[in-house]
Amino acid sequence: MAIAAVFRTCPDTGLKVHSHAENLIKANAVVAVIFLAVGGFFGLLVALTRWPAVHLLPADAFYLVLTAHGANVLLFWILFFEVAVLYFASAILLNSRLAMPKVAWGSFVLMIIGAVIANVAVLQGESSVMFTSYPPLKAVPHFYLGLILFAVGMLGAVLVFFATLVIAKDEKTYEGSVPLVTFGAITAAIIAVFTLASGAVILIPTWLWSMDLISEVDPIIYKVIWWGFGHSSQQVNVAVQVAIWYAIAAMVLGAKPLSEKVSRAAFLLYIVFLQLASAHHLLVEPGISSNWKVFNTSYAFYLAVLGSMIHGMSIPGAIEAAQRRRGLTQGIFEWLRKAPWDNPAFSGMFLSLILFGFLGGITGVVMGTEQINLIIHNTMYVPGHFHATVVAGTTLAFMAITYLLIPLIFRRELVFKRLAKWQPYLFGIGAAGISLFMMGAGTLGVPRRHWDITFTDAPLTVEMPGTAFLMMGLNGVFAILAAIGGLAYIVVVVGSVFFGKHRDEAVAKANPVIFDGGEAVTQYGSEGTIRIPGTIVLVAIFFTSFVLYYFVNWKYLSEVWPLR
Repeated sequence: MAIAAVFRTCPDTGLKVHSHAENLIKANAVVAVIFLAVGGFFGLLVALTRWPAVHLLPADAFYLVLTAHGANVLLFWILFFEVAVLYFASAILLNSRLAMPKVAWGSFVLMIIGAVIANVAVLQGESSVMFTSYPPLKAVPHFYLGLILFAVGMLGAVLVFFATLVIAKDEKTYEGSVPLVTFGAITAAIIAVFTLASGAVILIPTWLWSMDLISEVDPIIYKVIWWGFGHSSQQVNVAVQVAIWYAIAAMVLGAKPLSEKVSRAAFLLYIVFLQLASAHHLLVEPGISSNWKVFNTSYAFYLAVLGSMIHGMSIPGAIEAAQRRRGLTQGIFEWLRKAPWDNPAFSGMFLSLILFGFLGGITGVVMGTEQINLIIHNTMYVPGHFHATVVAGTTLAFMAITYLLIPLIFRRELVFKRLAKWQPYLFGIGAAGISLFMMGAGTLGVPRRHWDITFTDAPLTVEMPGTAFLMMGLNGVFAILAAIGGLAYIVVVVGSVFFGKHRDEAVAKANPVIFDGGEAVTQYGSEGTIRIPGTIVLVAIFFTSFVLYYFVNWKYLSEVWPLR
């Protein structure tokens, strides 16, 4: 028997909200926050161990904790939250009922079972294979089984998302093209199918290998296919994160993209080219040709970079155009100075945009250059880049949209509002510091995967410059700051969900949280202007930084093999 569709009308937006979609958004978001708390705690332990003056954990505990940290924050926290965003971008923004609610709940349960099984396997102490789990490192069978079950559950959620789009189209719950935010979610879902298929292709035989049902898994084949899963899952993050940037700009300020068609074309570039960035993890592999490496990380990968650069101009440009439309036209940066910086949704979004672009985007292109990659591969530079993209970029963007989901979906007022205002800055500055100092330490040669960067009692001594120890100490300090920011987020979210004042129609009218009924986020439309002098200055600063940093790294490379 079909489950009856029950709708309510959102007092803030006037949109119809399907009860099953609303409940699934809540469930996935809550579980995501739980895994963020768990993974963040493990991450703090990792940082305190990498801090030479503290060196908290012994070697076996360090690798266990490092494995748990990677799985919980890179997979479970982010993908659970992304399912919530997919349901919001489909059922909610399109005024539609959610397709196949039983399948959606089944997928949710399967994802939880898989995540719990994988965590149990790690905490039992026999699966400290780190996030990449490269053979010949072998985990216990239920570690791989947990990841497979989680991926199958995620695939079911993506199927529900696509089916909801079909229902919305058939039942004509919206007019014209889908909103840009929904289009971005479609991009993420398409990449997710590729990602999950890659995971199935390599994790299933690895699972069989862990049970000794097959004799071996070729390490090179494993790495090539696994990174189609491991890195492409982060490309899902990028598409969702960019969609969230557009959504927050629209909901808080009524900002529309400078050109809707161009922004959609940028998302299409993601679908075709973004997964190729997986190759930058394989640039030192001897079994792969240079032609393959160069094509994937240079000629084709740069087209994905073009997509990000389009978004990087369109979003602040849309904000500037919206602010100027409201009368903030004095000088180049009045629109930015008088932006709603005390609104954690806006401040979190803008910090995410800036940090992702300047720290994650620039360093990603540098890492994707075959020659330069030789001097930073498997150094601390790599996790520094990850923290710029996945933490300072994706996680901060997810935190920002939460401050709108709580009043709109959970129908609760925020508690601890002063703490909420400061939270994005605490977390953003902490994440930026982690990224910068790890990349700095990596540039000086600090290894990525070694428990003790001092190499105490090692047969061969390794001399690290004193600056490297300083940078790893500062990484620990900023990790503590990021942990405080993460804890503040969890306190505000949990407190608001369970103890926040119920947000009925009267409260919504007295305290609106979105601009003009959210029209800009639900309808097709463009600002239709390029009179954005402030954004052009910001873009010029970005390109100057990009060029200078790129050529500085070529100088570093030239010093590796000096001519005599």
